[in-house]
Amino acid sequence: MTGCFRPVGRVRAVIPGTRNGIIKRALWQGLVAGTAGGLAMTFGEKIEQAVTGRPDSHVPARVLERLTGLPERPGAQPLRVNWAMHYGQAALLGVLRSVMAQTGLRGPLASAKFAVVRLTNDQILENATGVGAPPQTWPRKELVVDVLHKAVYAVVTGAVADALAARGGPGPGQRHAAIRSGRRAGIGPLARRSAYGR
Repeated sequence: MTGCFRPVGRVRAVIPGTRNGIIKRALWQGLVAGTAGGLAMTFGEKIEQAVTGRPDSHVPARVLERLTGLPERPGAQPLRVNWAMHYGQAALLGVLRSVMAQTGLRGPLASAKFAVVRLTNDQILENATGVGAPPQTWPRKELVVDVLHKAVYAVVTGAVADALAARGGPGPGQRHAAIRSGRRAGIGPLARRSAYGR
């Protein structure tokens, strides 16, 4: 067989990039990076709340309760449920940012792209569960605060993911870009063996 399957006793899928552990590294490094981003976001939120007087949000807990069928109650939700969703989501999305870093999508532009992913993820979950409404219906001040905190998360998560990925050298995308410097078209792909890294 050819393509994405290779017979070895039994047939198993070969996922590009896993030959030398890109996915394995992205998993643990992403969990670390995402957790660091979640901690930085929380720290920033606490400073902002001390200045603005904004109360704690219980949206993360309500989303998790609705996703899992846990009971809801009016008012404040259990802190452990709030933190489980807040930090769990931060850690898991960090894996995606780490995949970006492992493949060579690093730096501020990659973190800006990732900030959009983080905001989109929140909005999908909040709107799908009926806990939230589309951001364009929010008061502008709330929207600015949310975007600011998610940007902090994305920048810190990206910085940690990029630093961890850099220990393994340039990613395939960076190696491809290094074939010729500058913005150039018409450059063929890397040789397959060169695409997977060390």
